[in-house]
Amino acid sequence: MIEKNLNFESSADFIYEAGILAKTPRSGFWYLGTGRQNVAEHSFRTAIIAYMLAQMDESVDSNKVLVMALFHDFAEARTADANYVHQKYTKTDEEAAIEDAFGQVSFGDDIKQKLEELEVRETIESQIVKEADNLEWLAMLRDEQEKGNTRAAHWIDLTFKRLKTENGKKLGQQLIERHPDNWWFDKDGQWWVDRTE
Repeated sequence: MIEKNLNFESSADFIYEAGILAKTPRSGFWYLGTGRQNVAEHSFRTAIIAYMLAQMDESVDSNKVLVMALFHDFAEARTADANYVHQKYTKTDEEAAIEDAFGQVSFGDDIKQKLEELEVRETIESQIVKEADNLEWLAMLRDEQEKGNTRAAHWIDLTFKRLKTENGKKLGQQLIERHPDNWWFDKDGQWWVDRTE
């Protein structure tokens, strides 16, 4: 068994840094006008979607996809979330944030390598994670649309155009067509009247 150089102090710091993602708001909602989400929530559902997409293709390394998806926005613990308007006028040093975040933990080189791969987007795994990132945003927009936000429909169209893979487009179309409550609410079901099947 090969023993890694473990640094428990840095690992503890890393855990606390990860917690900041639950306190870091996704700033695109400010311009949408409704809704809210933090980076941790977004990363979690992005990882689930990425895993689903990875399972649709046997040639894909699901473990790599999951790691990329879980950490794809980790730098935002240090840089905050810059939405499309912010990105037009400001530059964040995400590379330095990634180096600082992962530089002191024993598994940091592995994560940095995967994030570099994600940035280049040449591998199927990196393309799937970016697709999942966009699909998660599409799902959030559908939630807001169903709550009455009229801006969301236009944003949904733009987000759908970002999708690149065949499976991503098919899944995106279903997210658009299906009601967000469909998984739990049967409007014609007797359960909602008298709790009987």
